[in-house]
Order: sequence, then C-alpha cells, then structure tokens
Amino acid sequence: MVGAVQGAGVVVTAAGGGIGAALARRFAAEGARVVVNDLDAGRAKAVAEEIGQIAVAGDASAIVAEAREALGGTVDVYCANAGVAFEAGEPGRPLDEQPWALSWDVNVMAHVRAAHALLPEWLERGTGRFVSTVSAAGLLTMIGAAPYSVTKHGAYAFAEWLSLTYRHRGVKVHAICPQGVRTDMLAATGSAGDLVLQPTVIEPDEVADALFKGIEEDRFLILPHPEVAGYYQARAADPDRWLTNMNHLQQKWEATR
Repeated sequence: MVGAVQGAGVVVTAAGGGIGAALARRFAAEGARVVVNDLDAGRAKAVAEEIGQIAVAGDASAIVAEAREALGGTVDVYCANAGVAFEAGEPGRPLDEQPWALSWDVNVMAHVRAAHALLPEWLERGTGRFVSTVSAAGLLTMIGAAPYSVTKHGAYAFAEWLSLTYRHRGVKVHAICPQGVRTDMLAATGSAGDLVLQPTVIEPDEVADALFKGIEEDRFLILPHPEVAGYYQARAADPDRWLTNMNHLQQKWEATR
C-alpha cells in the first residue's frame, strides 16, 4: 500500500481506457478517491462504476473545478494523461497545421491549464502531486510523428519545470515515459508504431505498476521500459551517432511503405 495516496483525492484524465483506466483502477485499489475523466461520458461512467468511483466527463483542460467539487473540495493528485497522436503522412508531404494545433493544445496546454488551476491551493498547503503521461517520445523522438514528438518534448519540459520550481514547496511531479503500450493510441501510430513500438509493447497495468514504484521511491522520471534510460544516455552522449542510427530506422520505415 502506498501511504502517499491512501485517502487522497485523485483526478485521472482520459481514463475511459488504456493507461488512464489502469491508473484509475490502481489508485482506487490503493485507497484513493478517484475522479475518472474522459471526453466520452459513457466510457468514463463505465470505468467509474467498475471501481466504485466518480465519473466527470469533459475536456481535460477544464474539469479541475468540477473534479475538486466532486472530491469534496480538494484535489491531491492530478494525472495529466490525456493525449493525441496522429498516423504519419507520406514522407515529404507538407505538414498540416490542424494536427499541430490539436497536439499542442492537448499534449501541452492541457497540462499547463491544470497546473494553473491546482498550484495556488497546493502551494498554500505545501503538498500536491502532478503526474504527466509523457511518452518516451518526449525524451527521444518518434519517427514519422513530428507533432507528437515535439509536443511530448514540451510536456516533459513542463513537468521538469514544475518539479525544479516547486519541489521545495511540497509539489511532487512524476513524468511517465513509456514506449509502446497496448492502447488505442498505439494503433494511431500506424506502420511507424508497428516497426518501432510493437516489438516491446507492454500492458497499461505495467505502466501503473511503474508509476507506483516511482511514487514509493520519490522519483521524477518513470520508465516503464527501462531500456529507454540507455537510449536517452546514448542520445545525450553522442547526438550525431544517435541521429544517424535513427535515420537508418527512418529509411527502413520508408522502405516498408
């Protein structure tokens, strides 16, 4: 049992399935009071009923006040789990602005808006926990997925900024950075995901396990795929070699299309 979350008021966005549902189930099992959020009201209600918790449907960017009320006035843990990804277009095709705008809004600004709503209360009382589902793409870069990679870098940077700015004032931050997870979003990565992510795909419950181990150990960076640490180190140590290797992967992907 993780005492840090027992009895806590927890919000999990995009919790109607995938990683979000796994997080909601795990927090509930550990004794937390959980708001299950999803754009799809039916999916949110189904997960909430399954675990005996509260459903709050709607845009993840705008549900903090409603979730706070549903939890009796206090949000102790906020899991910024909502995200979007798009299947890559043809190599060399001009990039559409709509995926960029939506990716920026959901993958980055939803986190910023939630933190803006939560921080005053957390700083006043000296405690709070912000969990950001980033993806390994936020540490590295995913072939064929420019909007996703760039905005997930932004999500990671924002989580890092929150931690370095407020950890001495009691705000805990965790950045979860898995590679492939068996979710609907994985299917949206298309052939690039088949090449890069499918060989080491894990289940959503394994992501929840990794988060709770990180909470117990008070770690910022959560790596459900431990090998990502080695990739991250290699990227930092020799960027040109890393980029060359990734370009070889890009060429392999292009040859399969």
